Amino acid sequence: MWWTRLKALIIKELLAVLRDPKGRAILIGPPIIQLLVFSYAATLEVKNVDLMVLDRDTGQWSQELVQRIGGSPTFRTITGASSPAEIRLALDTQRVLAALEIGPTFSRDIEAGRPAEVQVILDGRRSNASQIVSGYLSQIVGILASETPAGKRAASHVVRVEARNWFNPNLTYQWFMVPNLVASIALLIGLIVTALSVARERELGTFDQLIVSPLRTHEILIGKLIPPMMIGLFHITVYILAAVFIFGVPLRGSLILLYGSAIFYLASVVGLGLFISALSMTQQQAILGAFLFMVPAMLLSGFATPIENMPSWLQPITLINPLRYFLVIVKGVFLKDIPLAEVVHQTLPLCLIAVVTLSAAAWLFRSRLE
Repeated sequence: MWWTRLKALIIKELLAVLRDPKGRAILIGPPIIQLLVFSYAATLEVKNVDLMVLDRDTGQWSQELVQRIGGSPTFRTITGASSPAEIRLALDTQRVLAALEIGPTFSRDIEAGRPAEVQVILDGRRSNASQIVSGYLSQIVGILASETPAGKRAASHVVRVEARNWFNPNLTYQWFMVPNLVASIALLIGLIVTALSVARERELGTFDQLIVSPLRTHEILIGKLIPPMMIGLFHITVYILAAVFIFGVPLRGSLILLYGSAIFYLASVVGLGLFISALSMTQQQAILGAFLFMVPAMLLSGFATPIENMPSWLQPITLINPLRYFLVIVKGVFLKDIPLAEVVHQTLPLCLIAVVTLSAAAWLFRSRLE
């Protein structure tokens, strides 16, 4: 009998979400659009950079340097400057991201094997992009210096560094971004769908009917838990297919491990959503509560910045964030065939979060029944 009651509640929850055509469109369309848009827009690469050059030398090697910079796909336009004041104005008005000032004796110093003077001026308001552009310019200048007569003479005394990138040899940013979005968008959809569950019933007046029904507290909790997890698994499946067949991200690990950990990840997300929903009296409060958790969860997950770089007092807070653990699993399964022991190590905290949040939600439901 308990299975019949539970099955009826699960069907009711699925119908409440899927029977409205607009609800179905919102549930299916935006997540896929977000995956496609964010995969291309949320890039860590720096391209189409506008550069200004003040060439005080106009010699052979300074012109060669400008031509090589112009041939790089990183830079979109190179504008000549006649004075430092023109550079200052261009940076102040954000017409350029960086400026290059070549000293008056640049070519002669290179021919003589003396240190040549080149100054890179960057817009510090865009700190991350400025650091990347500085690295690009330094690399171009270094390659040019090694090809000069003095550089060739000194080449035998210079240590050559050969960089190899494991797991992402070509540094394709979509290989990094798409697995992150698989976990992040699943969190977004799962949390909002679950957070609206009880709050919607309170507004419609059906929550009181649910309380007086033959369903027990744990049956209500399971009935509220399973439908969002089914929707979440559907979304994760769509994202995996898109990652492999649209974005060409390699899937080197086990799908069984990925789906096994995804079940516990979705359980922890749904537990958080049910806890928020049980606390909320209206759907507006539920949505605000979901976003109140979601924004810090994204920032503290290691999605954009490594957790190790965060302040020491802030790092313990990330331990209660389910997204932190599932990001490791998703990227590990996609890019490097993460072993079973590591998947278990990252899944255990998800189990603990799910147990705590679902227990708290059950306690709130039980308090409503009494």
